[in-house]
Parts: sequence; C-alpha cells; structure tokens
Amino acid sequence: MRIGNKRYRTIWDDSREYASVFAIDQNALPFSLNVIRMKTARDVYTAIRKMSVRGAPLLGIASAYGIYLACVEARKKGLSREMAEEFLKKRFEMLLSARPTSINPEWAMRVVLDSISRYNNIDKKTGAALRTVRRLADNDAKNCRRIGIHGKKLIADIYRKKRGERVNILTHCNAGWLACIDYGTATAPVYLSAESKLPVQVWVEETRPRNQGAKLTAFELKQMGIPHTIITDNAGGYVMQKGDVDIVLVGADRIAQNGDVCNKIGTYKTALAAHDNGIPFYVCAPLSTIDVSKKNGFDGIDIEERDEDEVRYAMRGRSKIELCSPGSGIKNYGFDITPSRLITGIITERGIIKPDKKSIFKIKK
Repeated sequence: MRIGNKRYRTIWDDSREYASVFAIDQNALPFSLNVIRMKTARDVYTAIRKMSVRGAPLLGIASAYGIYLACVEARKKGLSREMAEEFLKKRFEMLLSARPTSINPEWAMRVVLDSISRYNNIDKKTGAALRTVRRLADNDAKNCRRIGIHGKKLIADIYRKKRGERVNILTHCNAGWLACIDYGTATAPVYLSAESKLPVQVWVEETRPRNQGAKLTAFELKQMGIPHTIITDNAGGYVMQKGDVDIVLVGADRIAQNGDVCNKIGTYKTALAAHDNGIPFYVCAPLSTIDVSKKNGFDGIDIEERDEDEVRYAMRGRSKIELCSPGSGIKNYGFDITPSRLITGIITERGIIKPDKKSIFKIKK
C-alpha cells in the first residue's frame, strides 16, 4: 500500500544484502517512518516482542523470515547437519514464544521447515527457506486482496440498500496492511470499495492500551485518503445506537473449529454491541488463521498477558506519564474471545462462510 507517494510492503528482504530482512517499525508510527533491519532470528524475536512487528498474518511471515535467518546463522557457524537441525529447532521454539496467541507464526514456520527438510546441505536449506518465505509473503498479499473482493460485495449491498448513501464501517485494533503484507484483512474491503468509488467512512476504535487503531489504522486510512474518525473504545456502542454504523469488520489472531474468534482485547465488547443493535459483525481472516485443533475459543488458547506498564503509563516522547493510581494492581490481557453466536460471518480468501464447525471444516479441506 502507500505511504506518501511510495508503495510499501510491511516486511521484505533485499537481494543485495543477503542476510538481512527489513520491516516498517510500527512503534514509530504515525509520527515517523522508521525501517528496522534484522540479521538474526533473535532480531526477529525482539522485533515481535517489542511490537515493532505486529498483526497475525505479518507475525507469520516475520517468523518465517526468522527461520530463514536461522539457516543463515547455522551456515555461518559451520554447524554439522545434526547441530543445524537442533539450532533450527531452538530458534523455532524461541520465535513461537514471542507472541503465543496467534496461530500464524507456528503455521508459517512449519511450512518453511517442511520445505527445507528434504535437503541435507545447509546452503540448499537456506536458499529453499528464502524462496518459501517469499512465496508465503506473495500469497498473503494475494489472499488479503481476495478477502477484500469478497468483503466489498457486502459493502456494495449495503450501499444499494441505502440508495447511494455513504456506508459507515466500524473496526477495532489494526487489521490493516500494516498487520499483513499488503491490503490488510479488515481494511481490504474498505480499500477495494474506495477503489471502486463506493463512498465509505470508517469509525476507528482507538484500541487501548497500545492504541493500534488510533495510531496505525488511522494512519493507514489517512495515507489512502479514506474518510475516518477515531473514537474511544467505549464509544463504539453509542455510535451503533445512533444508527451511524452499517457493518463491523475486524481481524483475528486465531479461529477455533466452532467459529469462536480470538482477537485483540475489546473485540468481544464490540461484538456484543453490534449484536444488540442488529449490526452485521464480520471477521476477516485468511484460512491460515483457522486452528481446527481447537474445539472452541477456550480450548487451550494461550491468552497473552502483557506488561502492566502499558496500562499504567502513557508515553510522551521518551518520557512516561503515569495514568493510574500508584500501587493499584493491573491486569493487561492482550486478547479476548468472541463467541461464534455473535459473528455474522467469516470473510476468507475463498469466500464468506458461517462461523460454525461444518462450514469451517468444509473450507479447510
């Protein structure tokens, strides 16, 4: 997508710098555009832990690049076949621990590891890993565009029913192109609608405590020229009550076989408000986000608990400003579970499905 007049992907490698991977530093946005350089699997781990790189699909591709960089490391160290295998296993486990709630990192890394398993030579493993990661990144961009095509049909239907009036969309967190490789998941229908000259406006929930909506989604929409308005998380229900929301689009970090969705904290409350006001609530996610090994959203999904300082303080430049009563306890849950009963449908690259076991197993075949 576009920042200023230049097109970007969120993460990339440069053939001129064989052992380096580059990514947009999301922690610097929206106030500055910084690019981070990762030369080792641990660099990728650090970027993920510090949330310089975030968003379920992007976490998958970044982790896959981590396996590629681990191959580069093993080659530089001159490790034997057995030692290289053990080294890659440890790097896989390290990267998997960085953000445990999302399924995409494990899925993408296993794809890469499977693709290199037939090779004994570390040079061949390294080359095969890079080719696989590039293919996964290209496929992610294509899949997000396909999600956008299917989602645009919903927006076009609403536009016709409103007899040409603007369609108002509400979203939570950042499920935009910054969270993927290109287009995004929840934003892809918005961008493709705008390309087709469908008038849209987006309500952007700020998404406390890290404000991914206010900082990242709003930044994207501004760069793409999409009308939008930032609201507090707790205002989402009110704008729905006022009749100012036509459809809710969110992303997902993991979808269970029964259609329950694990996503950024606050998604559940948004879904409850949409359900109470009769507003369609759609989850936009690639099939790689569906985890059929989980019977439901509460079946062993590791809900990340983040540092309490994210809630206790706000940042002003490099300075921290305390927001909370000193000495009070804080719980900072990173994700919640939205039950399938609150979800109208799941928009995937293969089409829109019902959030139920039958539909999910059918599309995952």
